[in-house]
Amino acid sequence: MATSLMCKTLGAASLGLSMACASPVAFALADVIETPARATDLAPENLLTDVERAGDRMVAIGERGHIIVSDDQGQSWTQAEVPVSVTLTALDFASETHGWAVGHSGVVLHSDDSGSSWEVQFTGIQAAELAIESQEEAIAEMEEKVEAASGDEKSDLEWALDDLYFSLENMQADLDIGPVNPFLDVLFLDEDRGFVIGAYGMLFHTADGGESWQDWSPRMENPQNFHLNGIAEIAGGAMVIVGEAGQIHVSVDDGETWESREGPYPGSLFGVIGTGRVNEILAFGLRGTLLMSTDLGKNWTVLNSGTTATLNDGFADDSRIVLVGTGGAVLVSGNAGDTFRAYVRGDRQGVMSVVPVSGTDLLLVGEGGAELTDAKGKNIQ
Repeated sequence: MATSLMCKTLGAASLGLSMACASPVAFALADVIETPARATDLAPENLLTDVERAGDRMVAIGERGHIIVSDDQGQSWTQAEVPVSVTLTALDFASETHGWAVGHSGVVLHSDDSGSSWEVQFTGIQAAELAIESQEEAIAEMEEKVEAASGDEKSDLEWALDDLYFSLENMQADLDIGPVNPFLDVLFLDEDRGFVIGAYGMLFHTADGGESWQDWSPRMENPQNFHLNGIAEIAGGAMVIVGEAGQIHVSVDDGETWESREGPYPGSLFGVIGTGRVNEILAFGLRGTLLMSTDLGKNWTVLNSGTTATLNDGFADDSRIVLVGTGGAVLVSGNAGDTFRAYVRGDRQGVMSVVPVSGTDLLLVGEGGAELTDAKGKNIQ
């Protein structure tokens, strides 16, 4: 089961897992967002998909709604109270106390006590309803354009209108089935302003800490509704979203508008981080693909990652950059990304996320649960 989820963001297998529920057993979709996560001592050893800091505390999320917290740098863990049992995919803390987690069935969870307990703020049903409203507005605008047009322009607009109707029908069918589409990443700029992204181009925004949400996907040029996999804030204040088919989108106005960037790689990008230097971006994904831009994505350099493993997550602090991926891959650069040294962990289990702990040590989470390692990725416990 863990192997099928190893692309943190989505991947064909993870999407297949969500869509497999689109059947007469759709009741399961509702059940998992209404059934609390079961308490288990094995939560720190099961599949974990993301880990973040909440002040001095470490918080990790994973399958079956598991959320665990550690107040001793990952040496021991306590399971949090979680009201859902879906696989959770991404996590972000805007402050020491306020954090958000997202996952399958379009769930968005919020904690105001550093991850000890969580509440549901948003679900795939609500997301689908908002997306349908946006689509109906787009159809109304297009109908007005068709009415005013003539000749070849009218014919082209009628084709575009047909596409909008087709997409609307698909959205309505999804809503009839249940909350089938997963959110894949989350970013909060502060305790009020946040973004969640996911399958089929989902992009939602909140300006009140998740009390209400708006569908901002129409603000992005993504006509084929490619999956959006990773979102990050870059030094200098810009935000970057990456996704399927080499999608790269940049916003310099807090997400109000997004510009598409053309990258050198047409495959899936699963993650994006800043390097700590203004306007500098690292994007990564399938087959060890690693891209760097120093000008907010206007130009890109393909870096030699030293691996063919799919890269899932990473961080940058000072001049060190650490990336992790499938097959136990841990990549470290000590020269600001000029070169990377790849280490393959002996268990070959996929690593989904990483954060720095004391000194130069690392905390990894993935198929094998949570592991403390040295700076290279070798276990120290």
